[in-house]
Amino acid sequence: MDTLAEPGVGRAELVAAVANASALGFLTALTQPTPEALEREIARCREMTDKPFGVNLTILPSITPPPYDEYRRAIVESGVKIVETAGSNPREHLPEFHAHGIKVLHKCTSVRHAVTAQEIGVDGVSIDGFECAGHPGEDDVPGLVLIPATVNRLSIPVIASGGFADGRGLVAALALGAEGINMGTRFLCTQEASVHQRVKEQIVANSELDTELIFRPLRNTARVASNAVSRKVVEILDNGGEFPDVRDLVTGVRGRRVFEDGDLEAGIWSAGLAQGLIADIPTVRELVDRIVREAEELITGRLAAVCE
Repeated sequence: MDTLAEPGVGRAELVAAVANASALGFLTALTQPTPEALEREIARCREMTDKPFGVNLTILPSITPPPYDEYRRAIVESGVKIVETAGSNPREHLPEFHAHGIKVLHKCTSVRHAVTAQEIGVDGVSIDGFECAGHPGEDDVPGLVLIPATVNRLSIPVIASGGFADGRGLVAALALGAEGINMGTRFLCTQEASVHQRVKEQIVANSELDTELIFRPLRNTARVASNAVSRKVVEILDNGGEFPDVRDLVTGVRGRRVFEDGDLEAGIWSAGLAQGLIADIPTVRELVDRIVREAEELITGRLAAVCE
């Protein structure tokens, strides 16, 4: 199973393509400006696929938070049957989701958070290693250790996230005890992703060294693509700056200019270490079929030969 929940990119075109390729795509709820807009996006996705897909609901602390309860109701009333939560503890949302037969997968960045998620009743966790795009937490534990350490402590399904882009990664995740993989950066670099072509070409050109960890001194680390803006943010904060000193550099408006206009220096944009494994811009179906084929060939070929 390959899943997608890339902020600003998880829209109907890409999610439907993922679903039609027999993987599991997630619309990102907060990409939509209102709960009503989310309902329309879910309906639009259903026009493009008759396969299952989910919705990601990221819950973040804020002075003026979005109307999470209304987004939750929009998800429920739209008949979606799987939700990925991320950010803060999703405890208050679980009763209504479960009352309507919705399975909840919670994104975690540490074993302790995964254990808590299981204790409050989520149905599965997506565990993000240090390699991931976006927020990898503050423990700096890579997937090779984090995935099996999480599996050792949980009885619910675990999906491996961070650094996955091909069949080798899928086989590795299965060997480490995960039920499947979650990919963001790799799906971002597909033909159906609603970002500018220059962004996709830059991901192909980048290596695993071309990311920056911003907000580290603030204990809110985020992994983004390396560009003049992200390097400036790192410099300011490393020299004792505070968030107000970088606020204008990291606004969502600037980030949207990157994705929409292809201005790679306009703002920050998420990219994981997996970009070092990405060499092309396939269709979603080509990508998923290739990953499955690579995994099958690896299991029945090289690994089988090793075991003889």
